[in-house]
Amino acid sequence: MKCLLVIATSLVGLGQVPDLGGSFPFPLESEAIRYQEASKKGPVARLQALLDKGEVALDYDARHGYLPAVLKALGVSKDSQMLVFSKTSFQFGRISPSMPRAIYFTDDAYVGWMQGGEVVEISSVDPERGAIFHTLDQTKKGRPRFERRDECLQCHDSPRTLGVPGHLVRSVFTDMEGFPQTQAGGFVTDHRSPMGERWGGWYVTGTHGEARHMGNVVIADKTKPDVLDVEAGANITELNKLVAVSPYLTKHSDLVALMVLEHQTRMHNLITRVAYETKIALYSQEGMSKALGRPLGEWSDSTKRRIEGPAEVLLRYMLFLEEPGLKGPVEGTSGYTKNFALSGPKDSHGRSLRDLDLKTRLFQYPCSYLIYSEAFDALPAPALTYIWRRLWEVVSGQERGAAFATLTGADRKAIREILLETKQKLPEYWKP
Repeated sequence: MKCLLVIATSLVGLGQVPDLGGSFPFPLESEAIRYQEASKKGPVARLQALLDKGEVALDYDARHGYLPAVLKALGVSKDSQMLVFSKTSFQFGRISPSMPRAIYFTDDAYVGWMQGGEVVEISSVDPERGAIFHTLDQTKKGRPRFERRDECLQCHDSPRTLGVPGHLVRSVFTDMEGFPQTQAGGFVTDHRSPMGERWGGWYVTGTHGEARHMGNVVIADKTKPDVLDVEAGANITELNKLVAVSPYLTKHSDLVALMVLEHQTRMHNLITRVAYETKIALYSQEGMSKALGRPLGEWSDSTKRRIEGPAEVLLRYMLFLEEPGLKGPVEGTSGYTKNFALSGPKDSHGRSLRDLDLKTRLFQYPCSYLIYSEAFDALPAPALTYIWRRLWEVVSGQERGAAFATLTGADRKAIREILLETKQKLPEYWKP
């Protein structure tokens, strides 16, 4: 109990909402979290259960091993392919600018593949525990099995992931061999990041006008590790002159897919952070109430703050309040943009929270599509209740604080109307 009270972050009032960046990790072994227990939820757990029953089989491809079958089974489009050439994976020895690692993703699963790699890397979102990491042996077997890899938490449970098992997109200054130049620094990027800080160590296909990013190029002089020829990497629509793309499922490393990935990774981490914070706060409150002989249903002010502070951070992020906006239109090169927009629920006017704008901002309606996710719905009741109430205050126009000034009346109205028609189990006060 004493340990939990020390580790859980003490949050100030909502007038000074913390960013949560740099948060140190939670105790995963605690009774409130139990991360190490076998995961029975999430896409990989469900797929493994079907494999164990013999209800599903994974076909083996001579060139890519189990990669195509895994993508199909998890509902991951090959159009989401992005290529990263910085050595930022545990199979770093196989990664270089000439042999980038391919990443594919959907709303609740991420898949990594390398040429000649011994395993396919898969992480999925357990709606109660956050990111769970696995590998799948690339040796052909009658019944392949996903192996859980908690050692991935060495990088994926850190201040960079908000102190919870999670995902991150890193942008680093990379040399000609793919090594990040740590002395030059780097960035963990999301939808709030200026484009000039994005995609160092990644290939990027797409157009973005006058804006510049760090992708497609390496440092030319190690004595100047933070100097990149960003002009050479701008507005590239084909990678053939930079890298051989024939070994990969597509020839793209789509700009729009990268932008969606950046939003999604932090959003997932925030959902997990709010869940952990709430569980530990309630666990600590229960223990303290028992020790002091107080009613178990009563919360202290500090417990409320520890729940509501992170929940407010999540709310503000999911509404894209700090998105810097685009300097001009952006466009990807694969079918990702079209396919992503088609896969979400639409209201009677054909609107969806997955509708991309790509002219002045990422999404047409600034509210995260992960509001439909299992992980969001699985948030502990006190946090979820708080978020729904605050979201209603925003979209109904009651909340007029300066922090929400970027949301126009039209934005608020559209979000409210879309959710009323497409989101199940809305609180009663939302309904007209």
